[in-house]
Amino acid sequence: MDGQWINTVRLGPKSQIVIPKEVREMFGLSPGDTLLLMADRERGIALVDPAAYADVVDKVLGDDHQADGRPE
Repeated sequence: MDGQWINTVRLGPKSQIVIPKEVREMFGLSPGDTLLLMADRERGIALVDPAAYADVVDKVLGDDHQADGRPE
């Protein structure tokens, strides 16, 4: 599966997820990069590049929101 990756990851002692090296390299991720976490009880959890959804978030929430989703 070129360009795709599937495996399990574990939560560390501080409930942190370590993104495997292969995936970090595939997406050019570095320490300090920001990812958007989306969660749905039925569909699961996804981590995505926030730039891919910036326009959608702006349209849904308008200009009165912060990066963490709380109203200003």
